[in-house]
Amino acid sequence: MDHAHHSGMNHSRMAMDHSGMDHSAMDHSAMDHSKMDHSTGKMGHHMMAMTFNFDYTNVELLFSGLVINSAGAMAGACVVVFLLALLYEGLKIGREALLRRSQVNVRYNSMPVPGGEGTVLVETHKTVGQRMLSVPHLVQTLLHVLQVSVSYLLMLIFMTYNGFLCIAVALGAGAGYFLFSWRKAVVVDITEHCH
Repeated sequence: MDHAHHSGMNHSRMAMDHSGMDHSAMDHSAMDHSKMDHSTGKMGHHMMAMTFNFDYTNVELLFSGLVINSAGAMAGACVVVFLLALLYEGLKIGREALLRRSQVNVRYNSMPVPGGEGTVLVETHKTVGQRMLSVPHLVQTLLHVLQVSVSYLLMLIFMTYNGFLCIAVALGAGAGYFLFSWRKAVVVDITEHCH
């Protein structure tokens, strides 16, 4: 066949229209129909919801194989997410308490400071250090990795935009703060004027 008359044609931009093709001879048994959009008949991936919703069926949670398909499964997932958020808050406060207990090299430095009317005041500073190659620092590092991992998991769960799961994250964080933060030492600076 002579194609000399096609010399000016750009073949890279040509598209084939398969809409008129006869698909009856195709073997459909090997196709993965779980990824098919049945409204259009086209293959694709699950679309992530970009608005808040309260669905409890066909909700993918973190992994493609972990799909919530019933109200009971959603309730169970909410309990697990609630406990994960509660654990995250406890982990933050626990790390602070552990750090206070493992401090080494505590030094007190006293410096004379001139006071009013010719008096001399003594100002004491507490210097706390920690060694890099120590068991407490290694434990703090591992707990930090765990804390960051849990925080990203909670963020990804919230980004599913599923209202049930978002509420579980918020309530778990609130309950965890309520249960654990009262142990946290609060330092109030009376010289701070920006409240």
